[in-house]
Amino acid sequence: MKAEEFDAKFEAGEDMTEFLDFSTARRPNREKKKVELNLPVWIIRKLESEAEKEGISMQVYLENYLAQQLMTIV
Repeated sequence: MKAEEFDAKFEAGEDMTEFLDFSTARRPNREKKKVELNLPVWIIRKLESEAEKEGISMQVYLENYLAQQLMTIV
């Protein structure tokens, strides 16, 4: 199928799943890179406390927090 035909079907609202290979699909900008970060103990304790309140790990809490903060400045 040519790109123009694919686009036309998509724009018409047709189901495109039969034309896609989800086994290789990736979300853009979702690759991760490990970072080492030294923080004061009081910050670590606060992060742990807030993460526990939400029932998530500190890493997930910190990822979410940083993403939210970065979205406000971009």
